[in-house]
Amino acid sequence: MSPRKRIARRAVHALLDGTRGGTIELHEDGAVRMFGTPTGFPPLHARIDVHDPAFHTALLSGGAGAGRAYMDGLWDCDDLVALVRIAARAMPALDRWRERLLPLTAPWQQTAWRLRANTRDRARERIAAHYDLGNTLFSRFLDETMMYSSAIFERPDATLHEAQLTKLDRICQRLQLTPGERLLEIGTGWGGLALHAAQHYGAHVTTTTISREQHAHASAAVHAAGLEDRVTVLLQDYRDLGGRYDKLVSVEMIEAVGWEHLDTYFGACSKLLEPHGAMLLQAIVHPHRVFRVEKAATGFINAFVFPGGTLPSVHAIERSLARRTDLRSVALDDITPHYARTLACWRERFHAAWPELRTLGYDDRFRRMWDLYLAYCEAGFIERRISDVQLLLAKPAYRAETVAPLAAPVTQDASSLRADLVPEAVGLALAE
Repeated sequence: MSPRKRIARRAVHALLDGTRGGTIELHEDGAVRMFGTPTGFPPLHARIDVHDPAFHTALLSGGAGAGRAYMDGLWDCDDLVALVRIAARAMPALDRWRERLLPLTAPWQQTAWRLRANTRDRARERIAAHYDLGNTLFSRFLDETMMYSSAIFERPDATLHEAQLTKLDRICQRLQLTPGERLLEIGTGWGGLALHAAQHYGAHVTTTTISREQHAHASAAVHAAGLEDRVTVLLQDYRDLGGRYDKLVSVEMIEAVGWEHLDTYFGACSKLLEPHGAMLLQAIVHPHRVFRVEKAATGFINAFVFPGGTLPSVHAIERSLARRTDLRSVALDDITPHYARTLACWRERFHAAWPELRTLGYDDRFRRMWDLYLAYCEAGFIERRISDVQLLLAKPAYRAETVAPLAAPVTQDASSLRADLVPEAVGLALAE
């Protein structure tokens, strides 16, 4: 081992010595070292097998480096979800240090980010990099609705498909959709929500995407359902939309907008709504402190999975709404535990489908990237590093009564969820 790699290994061991909230068992060159303490609820344990000394150098470069090393087969783990959960439990202390360094790091991070900001052309390229990987891939781990967002499990024995239908109904009921209303959807996905709103609630739906694969699939689904008179599928950027609508919905699309375009996004949404209109936003969010240190940083997810993606915070959303719109928040549901279970279902289905997917040309590096991505997100939701919320926004003339709050989430492993951590309340003070 070169001197540089030996120094990197010592640095990694020193870093792992500070592990709290679980134990990490490191296997390398026949030697075993234990790090951490069996604390936390529940206590967690993960074993890492190091196959190449370059693992240490990669780990020191952060989440993107560790993720790349995993994709390249430099290390393996017996429980990726547990490992990421242990890492997530250590992050708050690191966040405090990163926050103190923001005056030094933020200017160059944000300048670098803006140089590769989501222009219309770049947004299409980034969406294509993830969503145009092949409809067959997504069909093998999603349910029949092809919804690529958190489901809502009303019962412990609910199937993924039942939970996605529950989510679709919940969205339509939150918006109080009625027959004949004009609904705009920003972020079509594969058309599941547009079809559901038209078929079961009688809405006239206009839905838009910038993914060619999704546009083709959704258009074909609308034709097959005989709903061309009620559903229009556009291949158009949200910044180029026109018209006015009674209701608007956007499900986990805001993460692709970019923090620097939040004002543009919400300004466009507000202009597209009638004075009596309402918007249902389902969004993956960071706590605001995490948003501040992560928004312009490069990590595993926005480096390899969702290029250019950024998770907002509820606080950042509220500030943007106040700056650029006359929309107000009238309800917020936290569905975070449901996303952890949704991801567990997806990952199980992805593993089951892998023998077929491999024959379609997806290689082992792709498999490892997606396995880590799904485990990474599941762990993040369990530990509340990230949350998922449904936020109902209303225009000034909106007068409908809001429906009852979402019932307490039903999970199969409620003991593993950290319910003590919740997203920011709607209406946080606007001051930093």
